[in-house]
Amino acid sequence: MNTNVEVLVVDDLTHMRRLVKTMLKNLGFRSIHEAGDGKEALEVLESKNIGLIVSDWNMLNMTGIEFLRQVRSMEKYRDTPFLMVTAEATKENIIEAIGAGVSNYVVKPVQADIFESKLRLILKKS
Repeated sequence: MNTNVEVLVVDDLTHMRRLVKTMLKNLGFRSIHEAGDGKEALEVLESKNIGLIVSDWNMLNMTGIEFLRQVRSMEKYRDTPFLMVTAEATKENIIEAIGAGVSNYVVKPVQADIFESKLRLILKKS
């Protein structure tokens, strides 16, 4: 797993961003950026060279699914690994996320071993 890529963590809850960042650091990632919603995350994407996105679904201003659609419409980030980390576990939401181009999906509460296995899987494909 290439841990040298720049990572963007998007979640409206500070403690969730901190949790995800800690798990990423424990896996060896060092360049981690964060945003509190999809709009803020789009600004980060314009100024950085992000190689992995980890995003929540439920956020104000721009939801994770809206953010995912925006990311997939951008040439530069069309194929960037995108892991959705969310409490939204309904079959319909998972299907919607897959249709929008999510790389994989982790349901909260996040377990570190599942998070790692999903990350390894999507980074192996990219």
